[in-house]
Amino acid sequence: MRKIWLIIKREYLVRVRKKSFIVMTIVGPLLMAALIILPVYLANESQEIRAIAIEEDGFEFSNQLEDTEFLHFSKIPNHEASLLKTNFEESSYYALLHIEQENFTLYSNQQISLSVSNSVKSQLEKIIEHQKLRDAGIDLIILAEAESTVKIVTKIISEDGNTSNSKAEASMGIGFICGILIYMFIFMYGTMVMRGVIEEKTSRIVEVIISSVKPFQLMMGKILGVALVGFTQFVLWILLTFVIATIAELLFMDVSSMTTELNPEQQSIFLSEIINLTEGINLLQIFISFIFYFLAGYLMYSALFAAVGSAVDAEADTQQFVLPITIPLLLSFILIQPIMENPDGPLAFWMSIIPFTSPVIMMVRLPFGVANWELALSVGILIFSFILTTWLAGKIYRTGILMYGKKASYKELWKWLTYKK
Repeated sequence: MRKIWLIIKREYLVRVRKKSFIVMTIVGPLLMAALIILPVYLANESQEIRAIAIEEDGFEFSNQLEDTEFLHFSKIPNHEASLLKTNFEESSYYALLHIEQENFTLYSNQQISLSVSNSVKSQLEKIIEHQKLRDAGIDLIILAEAESTVKIVTKIISEDGNTSNSKAEASMGIGFICGILIYMFIFMYGTMVMRGVIEEKTSRIVEVIISSVKPFQLMMGKILGVALVGFTQFVLWILLTFVIATIAELLFMDVSSMTTELNPEQQSIFLSEIINLTEGINLLQIFISFIFYFLAGYLMYSALFAAVGSAVDAEADTQQFVLPITIPLLLSFILIQPIMENPDGPLAFWMSIIPFTSPVIMMVRLPFGVANWELALSVGILIFSFILTTWLAGKIYRTGILMYGKKASYKELWKWLTYKK
């Protein structure tokens, strides 16, 4: 055990001292925030106010088309419209809408934006619909007054009969984020283990290390060392994300409210919003489960990645072995959306029980509520699978780590698995 601990310590310290670890730990939360905020910000900033000219013999449609935030309509004479069609560059108009009875054509000297086309189409359809209703003798005022909006409050009934508010949007958001993070962490740190094994094998450092420790001890030390690196980075990301969110809240807070004394309910808008959105979701269970599925899923997959790294001499030779390992992870990623649509279906159940997909899928399901026996079954099977895959990977690792100059095949791996001392 002492030797494994020394290997864990060495793997951990070597990686956390790297500049790439420090940079990614700091930049990671900023990148995640940028991925969420920047697309929305840039989409709003890229919107331009566009002038649409209207060519129409009468005023049937032109008087009813309403200006929007980014679209301004104006009717122009027919002779001006004819000139505009041949000389858009020198005009201030983005497009020309030609109306002839109920035939509509948009002219422009560039590809017309889909949002502009849909906005114009929507208004024209509404105008025609209202005209048909008036022709049928239906009063539009009465029709507008008859329109009603219904707000449905969803409740979850617990086993003890208590009820709590349910918010599907929050459950979907938490499930999606947790599933993506598990997928990223397993892939990222699993391949880190594989590259580390290949690097030590090709540099022949492993021959010196093996003289002091057993191959299985070396494999476990590397896996657990990288696991601690991942866990450290994950904890730091949570802390930094909280700090960034708090700073953002202070920056966007109204200056006048900062100069006055706030009551306890107003002291943290961010915290109150989180509590409101996640009411009915067991955040403690999700957090503990996330830590377990991250560690257990990583340990199972990293053992397989370590076995692959020991079986090859270069990273280019890993593709044939890595693909079968990563297919369940890729399948889990692809099925996140269907699982969120039906978290209690048979597909969701079995994929949260099968150990190769359960780390991602169970985390997607948990915010929607999962029976305790399902969670316990998934945890038990994953622990057993981790032990089994680690034992099998160790048998490949102990032979492959000292094999050089020969490309391993599946037949060769089977021989290593069945090899007896």
